[in-house]
Amino acid sequence: MINFACKTFNLDEVIRCSLNLTKTEFNIIKYLIENGNKEFTTKKISKIFKIGLSTTQKAIKKINDKELIKQSQKNLEKGGYIFYYSIKNTSILKRQILEILHNWMNKVEKDLKKW
Repeated sequence: MINFACKTFNLDEVIRCSLNLTKTEFNIIKYLIENGNKEFTTKKISKIFKIGLSTTQKAIKKINDKELIKQSQKNLEKGGYIFYYSIKNTSILKRQILEILHNWMNKVEKDLKKW
């Protein structure tokens, strides 16, 4: 828990907010972190979280566009392919979050000085 005068934040809220993620997107990211180097299809993630496949695909697209996860393609024997997703290096992810928080803190400090 992080206490901030009139409000208490838990770390998950801070991370979710700093990365501008929905609850579903954050839960997927957290699950991928907890499962290290394992790869998952959108179909498998959809089953794990008991949410619709299209909801899962939209969430995966958004977090992939933000470059928070890795996407790999596996070709099928009979043609076609399947995408698999896993978490990127967590130290890089932590650095991204710290940079976002640092920039926010600098902006608050700058605005406060003008106040």
